[in-house]
This record gives sequence, C-alpha cells and structure tokens, in this order.
Amino acid sequence: MFSRRNRRPKSAELLTAWECLDAGDVPGALRRLRAGAEDLPPAEAALVVGRAADSAGFDDLREAAAALAARPERARALYDFGYACVERGLSYLAIPALRGALAQHPGALPVVRELVAAYEREGRHREAVEELTRHESGFADWPDRYLLAFNAAMAGDLALANRQHTLLPDPEDPQWLPARDRQRRMLGRAASAARVSPLDSTDLRGWQFVIGGTVLGTLSPFGFAAGMTGRYAWVQDSHGACLRGLLRLKALLAAAEVRPRSVSLLPDRGSRILGLAAADVLDLPAEPFAPGRQDTVVIAYDLNELAATDEGPEILGQLFERAPGQVLHEHASSWTDAPVVTADSVTLLCQSVVAPWDGQLCQGDDGGVERAEADDRPAAEVSAGIVAADPSPGEGDGETPADPDEGFAAFAAAVRDTWLQGDRARLTSSGPVRSSRFA
Repeated sequence: MFSRRNRRPKSAELLTAWECLDAGDVPGALRRLRAGAEDLPPAEAALVVGRAADSAGFDDLREAAAALAARPERARALYDFGYACVERGLSYLAIPALRGALAQHPGALPVVRELVAAYEREGRHREAVEELTRHESGFADWPDRYLLAFNAAMAGDLALANRQHTLLPDPEDPQWLPARDRQRRMLGRAASAARVSPLDSTDLRGWQFVIGGTVLGTLSPFGFAAGMTGRYAWVQDSHGACLRGLLRLKALLAAAEVRPRSVSLLPDRGSRILGLAAADVLDLPAEPFAPGRQDTVVIAYDLNELAATDEGPEILGQLFERAPGQVLHEHASSWTDAPVVTADSVTLLCQSVVAPWDGQLCQGDDGGVERAEADDRPAAEVSAGIVAADPSPGEGDGETPADPDEGFAAFAAAVRDTWLQGDRARLTSSGPVRSSRFA
C-alpha cells in the first residue's frame, strides 16, 4: 500500500504532485506529472503513480510502481511499469520507463512494440516511426511493418506509408485482417483526397478524411494561425452554426450522389432537435433510429452526449458497422475525447461545446457574465429556430483560410468513391494536424 509513510519523491515537480495526492486530488497529481514526464526519473515518478493507483484501485499499476520504486535498475521493472501505464491511460509516463528498458536490452521487440504503443497514444507518430525504422532489419511484418506504415501515415508521411504497406504480405493470423483492411482504406482515402487537398500540416479537412473517413464541414474561424488549425477549444454553439452544418451535409450528400430516404432520430435531446431540423433541411421524413435501417441519415448533435444516456452505448455499438446507404452525421465532435464511433460527416471539431439550447454564458444586467436559462421548449420548436437561423459564418479573426461552398463541394466530389467504406472505428489520434488543447 502507498501512504504518506512511504518514501517521498525528491524533485520539486514530484513533490507538488505528492501534495496534490495529500489533498485527495489524483487528477491534479497526474497533470503535474504530465508537465515534466520526459525529465522525471521513472522510479521517482513511480512513487507518485503508486499512490495514485492505490487511491484509484488499480492494483496492477500499484504493484508495478512499487516494484520499480524498489528496484529502479531492473529492466523488467521498467518494462512492467511502462506496460501498466499504457494500459491505464498514462502513456506519457510509460515512455521514459520503456526507453530505459530498451537501453538495457537494445533490439528487444516486445519493448519496442510497447514503446510504439505509448507513442501512438500520445499522438507522437513521428517518434514511433523513428523507433521502428531503427529496428527494421529484425522486425516481423505483422505487427511491426504494419505499425511502421500506420504511424508513417499518421505522421503525414504518405510516401513512406505506401512504400511499407506495399511490402506487407497478407497476414497469416486472421486477427490482423481488420487492421490490414483499415489501412488499405486509409491509404485509398489519401489518394482520393490528394487530388484536391494539399494534405500538409494544416490541412485539417483532408487529414480528417484520411485518418477516419470523416468529411469535416467547417473550420473554426479563430486561432487558425495561433495553434488551432481549424479546431475549436471551447465553443458556445449557435442555431446558425447548426444550420450551416446541415447545409454542408446536404451539399456533401449531393456531391457524393448519396440519396437517403429518411432521417433517423437518436433519443438524446440534442440529437432529436438537430435531427428534426435536418429532416426539414433535407426534405426527408424523420423516424426514430432503428438498427440496420438502410439509406438513412442518422443525426447526432454530440455522440459523447448520446453515450451518456441509458440507450446510448447499445446504439453506438449498432452504429459501428455501417448499414448500406447509412450516413452518420455528428454536429460537434470532440477531438480530445473521441467518440467510440467515428461519424461520416462532422460539422466542427471541438474540445468542449455548449449547445444553443443549453444554458449559455451571456452578459448580465450588471455587466458581468452569467449563465442564461436553458431553452426547455419542445424539440420541434427549437429545431424550427435552427431552420430559420442565419447560416452565414462569423467573421472570425481573419486568419483562417477561405472555405467557400464551391471548394467544399469539390472536395466532397473528389472523395465520394472512398467515402462511406468500412466500419466506424474510433479515432485514437488527431493525426498529422496538430492543435493546441487546454486542460
């Protein structure tokens, strides 16, 4: 057991994290560790991690941390700690430990693979590529060459990704068949998007399509050149933005020559409001969602919001495999906490959103900021406000690239043959286009 009686860490950063644990703030302690993870001695970090794991009831991580704190020189202890950190979502702490284990056993592929897994979860695909390339002479095609091709694509190096993918034989183990098929689809999407999109380090729409098959409707008009590259951090949504997203969806369906026969309504309030508006915009009948229904547009406001409902997890499981002619549209999609299924069409990418019908921040009578009351009118009345709204984009800060309707339609037409293919696997990375995120 870890307690206040255990040996305390020595560094100032770790002492601050230790004090967070004294106050019962486990998330705060882990945030402190993230800030300096690269420079922290793994055995010292293990003291804090062990206490945090004890508080959270993660016995595997607690035991691995205790073993490393007791024997910091042991490669096995470093590996086990790194492995447990990856499993428990602390990949940033796994990386120094796994590097230490690999330094003691150069070329050990199990350690290399776990280090690559940690890099992937942190979105550090370029470093994963470098690590795999160093060991290319000794690795296996599955999983190692596959991992090299995948991480090359996620790092934005399509030439390397295609070259490595071409060298891959079909896997003998059937467990790798879904991964092979997803990678084929990803590289196919890249080839179609490249005809009209630069696929450079700021091409958010292009890369969002490549990595997940999602056509992104709009870009944030703020902070593009200051680190956001088209994504939102926090957004206070509006009826006009909802309508603009639905109009982009309509243009996407037309350009891709997809002709749905209905709009499927999901059960959470936000999705029902937006779905009723979509039925009006698309001039289609609306009906409650049914699994397996073909030729329909399923409308979600926020898939994470749906997941929090009683019916949500089951519905999301039913949406993982795409029914013929089914399109999943999500209005506000989290890029820092990706939904368990990836939508085919998304209006905007954000870290946090306040829906127009939720209590939004506004200026009070005294000039201060206060939260307005939520709009609790029937869903049909709220959706009518969306249809009647002004869909014109705001001016923004003037630094976001132009995104005319004609350009969006051209992108949609170029990728239509590789859109709506395969399953809707969750995105585990934001890909080659980086954006600032906020705690």
